[in-house]
Amino acid sequence: MKRTAKSIFGAGLLTAALALTACGGSDDAGQKAASDEPVEIGITQIVEHDALNAAREGFKKALKENGYEDAVFDEQNAQGDQATATTIASKFASDKKDLILAIATPTAQAAAQSIQDIPILITAVTEPEEAGLVDSWEEPGANLTGTSDLNPVEKQLGLIEELAPDAKSVGVVYSSGEVNSEVQVELAREAAKKMGLELKEATVTNSSEVQQAANSLDVDVLYVPTDNVVVSALKSVVQVAESKKIPLIAADTASVEGGAIATFGIDYEKLGYQTGMMAIKVLEGADPATMPIETLEEVQLILNPAAAKRMGVTIPEELLEKADQVIK
Repeated sequence: MKRTAKSIFGAGLLTAALALTACGGSDDAGQKAASDEPVEIGITQIVEHDALNAAREGFKKALKENGYEDAVFDEQNAQGDQATATTIASKFASDKKDLILAIATPTAQAAAQSIQDIPILITAVTEPEEAGLVDSWEEPGANLTGTSDLNPVEKQLGLIEELAPDAKSVGVVYSSGEVNSEVQVELAREAAKKMGLELKEATVTNSSEVQQAANSLDVDVLYVPTDNVVVSALKSVVQVAESKKIPLIAADTASVEGGAIATFGIDYEKLGYQTGMMAIKVLEGADPATMPIETLEEVQLILNPAAAKRMGVTIPEELLEKADQVIK
């Protein structure tokens, strides 16, 4: 049965047990792990922003804390360009890295298309099956596995009822070229309909278009999904929310730290660390094809009162008392 983002949240987040079956794609890495020769890991990231950076650092931390302190990391950033992501992946393939970490959907797609004989770990990918990366969440089926950052969109939009109870509309800016964003926007459409809110959408193709797109939306609330293009230009959306005096709700913790008011979000460093632990299993012989895609079960309520003040929003005291983290 096909497992979509909607069905994941309907059934509860998956916590996977790792299979320990050896695979041909990781034999060389497993042999190297047992020798004195450092493991070489290629890291490809689609763009620079806090959430993806945190996932990268969490991954490296897991390796360094669990027996791979001498691992060599070749870190590359595509700066938002898909062609560059493909070039990076091809270079990693020719360099015969022991393992690849692909951060975010576009770089994961580039890596999967270019690399068939090296294990690939993905992270910060919202819907790997919809993105064509795996056969299924439970059995990826090839040389790729990892973690998803699928977030509770309905729960996040539910914050509108407490931060802007009179709101009639919510606006979302997202990249038309990111599968992960399309999945989240569809979830947002369903959530908004349940809440009696009108969802207004604006799409962008690059970060330079983000501010104009956000400005074009005549709405009572703005929402930013985990869209790599938009999050890399988060300051532009924050400026619009502050100038219009409307709340900005985000889909990740780093965006709240960066100026949004609130989220129910995941910790990307923990997500990256979890991916790193999966990578260790692969380096030691586990087969990515049979290792289910994992997610973080824990989400946290993160609030930024200073950002709320700049947007003319009062956070209810009872909501502050429920917060897992209040940004100072």
